[in-house]
Amino acid sequence: MFTPKLFTVLSEGYGLASLRADLIAGLTVAIVALPLSMAIAIASGVPPDRGLYAAIIGGFFVSAFGGSRFQIGGPAGAFIVLVAATVHTQGVDGLILATMISGVFLLIIGFLRLGTFIKYVPFPVTVGFTAGIAIIIFASQIKDLFGLTLDGPEPGPLTPKLEVLAGAADTVSGAAVAIALTAMVTILAIRKWKPSLPGMLIAVIVTSLAAALLGLPVETIGTRFGGIASSLPAPSLPAITLDKVQAVLPHAISFTLLGAIESLLSAVVADGMTGRRHRSNCELVAQGIANIASPLFGGLCVTGTIARTATNVRSGARGPLAGMFHSMFVLVFILAAAPLASFIPLAALAGILAIVAWDMAEKHAFAILLRASWGDAVVLLSTFGLTIFRGLTEGIVVGFTLGVLLFIHRLAEASRIESGPAFAPEDQADRHGDHEPAYDASLATDADVMVYRIKGAFFFGAASTVGAVLDRIGERQRAFVIDFEAVPLVDSTAAHTIASFVAKARRRNIAVYLTGTLPPVRDTLNDHGITSPEVQFVPTIAEAVTAARAAAENSGNP
Repeated sequence: MFTPKLFTVLSEGYGLASLRADLIAGLTVAIVALPLSMAIAIASGVPPDRGLYAAIIGGFFVSAFGGSRFQIGGPAGAFIVLVAATVHTQGVDGLILATMISGVFLLIIGFLRLGTFIKYVPFPVTVGFTAGIAIIIFASQIKDLFGLTLDGPEPGPLTPKLEVLAGAADTVSGAAVAIALTAMVTILAIRKWKPSLPGMLIAVIVTSLAAALLGLPVETIGTRFGGIASSLPAPSLPAITLDKVQAVLPHAISFTLLGAIESLLSAVVADGMTGRRHRSNCELVAQGIANIASPLFGGLCVTGTIARTATNVRSGARGPLAGMFHSMFVLVFILAAAPLASFIPLAALAGILAIVAWDMAEKHAFAILLRASWGDAVVLLSTFGLTIFRGLTEGIVVGFTLGVLLFIHRLAEASRIESGPAFAPEDQADRHGDHEPAYDASLATDADVMVYRIKGAFFFGAASTVGAVLDRIGERQRAFVIDFEAVPLVDSTAAHTIASFVAKARRRNIAVYLTGTLPPVRDTLNDHGITSPEVQFVPTIAEAVTAARAAAENSGNP
């Protein structure tokens, strides 16, 4: 289960044709990753080279040890909000420590095989927090998009941020706006007419040349950060103290939660494009290794990236070596062409992230969920609003909780109990439809034998409803038949409900017969003390009613 896909691919026979395909795919993804990695780092409040380090180190380990053939790891736009908040409150050292701790958490989740549970995050939650993150990313780029000049630091929370930005509206730079618009129009035009070309890189090149040749007064990577380093830094550990660990722990948990969800969503996208299946727990182990290794070199947190993974697939990648080559090509850029990054306008990178934010917001899915049902709309809007105004962790936790409660409510409504002798054969056909056979209603016409039929999942959400019906024990009944044929599962609360009913019936010398119990259902009932001779397990309702009548006749004979 934890064998990396790299070993699987190589063991299948990896030839020169596959190597050539992976080299081309790796170069293509690297061209896309270069501007994105720098833009994400800058938006996160750190120098651009830290995004490149994450793409090089983290991306390499994600591909080398991951459970997906095509996953591309690196810094992701979804992390901008969390990283910026961590840097603001804990500093860069705190960010590095939080990332390493999240890597340990991801390793633990993977080795404990908990990755399969990530897929249970409700769809309205993923759409809600993704749309919320998109709004925050766009808001974080307004300053550079318009070249605004602020008197003080830019606030992190959305409302005060917008207030400060609105107060600086009179400092708009026409040159910055022109550069940002040029970058966005270039990307969209290439996407429409020549999508095979690297639109983001071309946009960066065009705007950088325009700014340099025309002498435009715009801020660049060089003017703000002094350029980027032309080599990888030596690995080093941050200062680790108990107080610091406790301070960054909430941030590490947020990184872990988002990293696990984002990486597995990306792997699922790759599966859908290729027909392959990823190994979720192995993928989380790789994410853990990558998030321990990346900060050792000063890199940002790493996750699977949907856009770069999709580019990798469309570029003809054959296996994980493509992702490893992508990291090597980014490293080559740092070693050979780092000085050129100084000329990149920040407004161009802000334009790129504005496009990324627009793409992130699943607008069609958002609209569908708003119309689907009131429950889905509540989960969606709660997650969306809390993500924007409170934080990603609160948005996911509250949204997930509401989603679970909604599911329980729907499941409980789908569960019901029917009793005889209240219905006739024609009523059965109306209630159950043609595809569900109705049992002989004559079996339920004996006033001394009451037949109950439970339908649907019998769990804590439905236990009170079923219990209320079962508790109506009359004085005339001599036997009860409870049919479990349409019950796929029983939990401890439901089993306790049945046990209480059996105890009450036994005190009145009323026999109880349970029919149609599946092995797992019967095991759960047995575990709660529902065994013979307190109850009789009978295959069918007909046999149970016959046995109950025979027992009643025998007890009436001297």
